[in-house]
Amino acid sequence: METVISLAKVTAELGGRPVLRGIDLAVRPGEAVALLGANGSGKSTAVRAVVGQVPVTGGELTLFGSPVRRFRDWARVGYVPQRSTAAAGVPATVREVVSAGRLARRRLRPLGRADRAAVDRALGLVGLADRAAESVNDLSGGQHQRVLIARALTGEPDVLIMDEPLAGVDLDSQQVLADTLREALGRDVSVLLVLHELGPLQPLIDRAVVLADGRVERTVERPGRLPGTQTACHPPAADELSATPTLRTGIL
Repeated sequence: METVISLAKVTAELGGRPVLRGIDLAVRPGEAVALLGANGSGKSTAVRAVVGQVPVTGGELTLFGSPVRRFRDWARVGYVPQRSTAAAGVPATVREVVSAGRLARRRLRPLGRADRAAVDRALGLVGLADRAAESVNDLSGGQHQRVLIARALTGEPDVLIMDEPLAGVDLDSQQVLADTLREALGRDVSVLLVLHELGPLQPLIDRAVVLADGRVERTVERPGRLPGTQTACHPPAADELSATPTLRTGIL
């Protein structure tokens, strides 16, 4: 089975400071993997390296079997960055922002019937079909996040990469996100997320990878199926670790 994302001993720096210190990670087709850890642990840097925004200084990072430095088929990748306004202050409707997700497939050609259908489908999945003609500037923070998710989904990617999609999002939008990811996983879309806590996404996660100081501290398989597992991810102190650790929890 082809590995969708593979990081083998990957290192990366920001401003000359080591941030990733030999990360090993794999995401397979139809699998949901969550990166957890305290602030500064390297979670966001890891996903930004996957999408080519942070250069890798060592190790090997591949997308669909191709080294990321040579990967060109970005239409297969849907990326939702950290919380931001959907249009960055530029007047635009919800539909216009979501439609931008088709550009990688259309190469600036006008949208056709299939493109418009994909946009409608993505808007319906995130519960914004009735707001399509409204300005994104009129939306709440949680609705902005839904727009960004719909923009990524409308490109019909094979892998969806999301950086802290639950941050500052209301409970209704969190549930919409969970439902959207459940639908995507049902179509064998792979998912890689950066999270501070699993929250309503916990039942969907196949593997939780806890980072600390730019390294993989531990991996928990099927965290949603572990009895007594909670939903936050603050790593325990070193003296709390055991040979067979479980996913500890706490508020960051």
